[in-house]
Amino acid sequence: MYSSFIPPRQVRIGDAAAFVGTTPRAIRHYHEIGLLPEPERGGDGRRRYGYEDMIRLLWIRKTADAGIALDDIRDAFADTASAGADSDHDIAGVLERLEETLVAQEAELRRQRTAVRRMRTEGSRMGLLSDLVTSRLTSLPEGSVRRSDLDSLLVTERIFGPLGAALQATRFIALATHSDLREESDRVDAAEEALDDTVAVDDPRVAQVAAERHAFEKVLQAVIEDFDLAQSDDALLDSWDASHPATADESEGESEGEAGRSSGRGQGSMSAFEATGKMPYDFSPARLRCMELAGQIAAHEAPA
Repeated sequence: MYSSFIPPRQVRIGDAAAFVGTTPRAIRHYHEIGLLPEPERGGDGRRRYGYEDMIRLLWIRKTADAGIALDDIRDAFADTASAGADSDHDIAGVLERLEETLVAQEAELRRQRTAVRRMRTEGSRMGLLSDLVTSRLTSLPEGSVRRSDLDSLLVTERIFGPLGAALQATRFIALATHSDLREESDRVDAAEEALDDTVAVDDPRVAQVAAERHAFEKVLQAVIEDFDLAQSDDALLDSWDASHPATADESEGESEGEAGRSSGRGQGSMSAFEATGKMPYDFSPARLRCMELAGQIAAHEAPA
């Protein structure tokens, strides 16, 4: 005797979800992200799912259960379809694409783990800087480089790249190894911070602090020269030039010596002028005027 049962040619979303082992809400999400083409609706306005839809749903369910992201599953299906694979090779094509995606994700996870491990080893703030910068600071006594120093280096590296930050590190090496310099630096910094919004730009204190800043910077530079830190900077520049030869495009329009170092700013870098408009600094008009005056004094004293 033949069975009188006749399987349905199409089923509603609730039956499709129950068979596959998911929910109608999940299937609607598949439609929204382009993972599953939305089937035509029946006369009652409801979706109807056929045999091929159910096969696709089972594929999605199996691969998702394996821990693969829905976006990666969608991309694998799309890439296989665009490659023109026939039905006999669809499964192999999808699995190949998924394996390629997982290999790339594993490589990225290893990179992320290496970065996090380095941050933990170096310290959270020190570890955010590139190896070129941290290599210049690791020999200093613990705690001699302040949080504000590291923050400043982080900003500089974003603008000028690892080379620019490594050169700026010379300043903090000098401050960390000369307590008298650090004390004077703190005093001048405090004087500048005192030029808040209550101080007029033409207040005599503005010019006075500008002169103090210029005098301090001259002393600091003299210390850098006397203790061979400047030679270390020269060696760093030579090493950078040797390991980062300029391309024809980079060197065009640049003077000799600048070409090999332009790449030191790094990918996505910006000019100092651009950075001024993008990096917020809470400087009062009086403090900005002080910085301007200090620059003018330095320019006036510079040899012709």
